[in-house]
Amino acid sequence: MSPGDRLLRLFVPIILVVMIAPILVVILLSFSQASYLTFPPPALGLRWYRAYLGSRDWLSATRISIEVAVSTVVLSTILGTAATLGLGRLPKWARTLAIGLILSPLVMPVIVVAIGLYYAFARYGLVGTPAGLVLAHTCLAVPFVVTSVGTSLAGFDRRLEMAALSLGATPWGTFRQVTLPLIRPGILVGALFAFITSFDELIVSLFLSGANAVTLPRRMWEDLRYDIDPTIAAVSTLTIVVTVLPLLWARVGRRKAS
Repeated sequence: MSPGDRLLRLFVPIILVVMIAPILVVILLSFSQASYLTFPPPALGLRWYRAYLGSRDWLSATRISIEVAVSTVVLSTILGTAATLGLGRLPKWARTLAIGLILSPLVMPVIVVAIGLYYAFARYGLVGTPAGLVLAHTCLAVPFVVTSVGTSLAGFDRRLEMAALSLGATPWGTFRQVTLPLIRPGILVGALFAFITSFDELIVSLFLSGANAVTLPRRMWEDLRYDIDPTIAAVSTLTIVVTVLPLLWARVGRRKAS
């Protein structure tokens, strides 16, 4: 074993511990019975989970985040898949330009995107509405769908579509029976990342949510800024679970498929 391999085996576990330790601390604090954030907890219980379930503000923010995330998944998956299929039929120079425009939200700082969306949406009264949040989160999620579906299409043989059309299939029938089954894994992965992007988004929500569409990340941010309550640990743990479970599901599904 080379010295480089030894160093790698030494530092990788340390890096993993440094990354995971704060998450484990938050999870442990969520079960604390203390009236304030203290570590280690003096006793364990479900006090702050009950406080979360009994809070109208927390539940309202959770409901809005889930509704916006689900709507974002539907809209971004449809638009991203359609855009990816269309990109493959453009000339090379037009395809390069279109891909650059579509993927620009991944390159630009989120604060710049948020300011631009705020001024654009303010003209049409979309600031402070769930519809505005869905459209904004869709702008952030579409690049993930395009990237994922584009990867699935990289090895796609267009002759399969031509064969189906030559045998009498309609364009919609060709897409449903030939193209869609082959790119379905890419669509599902793109939808998964779209959900996570929307559910965890804070910066754009700070600019666009207003007082009538407060999302869970914004509610957490306000709680940390103005009134630190141990309920935030319980909410953070639930957010971690909601984010990690789809990733684990995708991992298990990929193993079964292989």
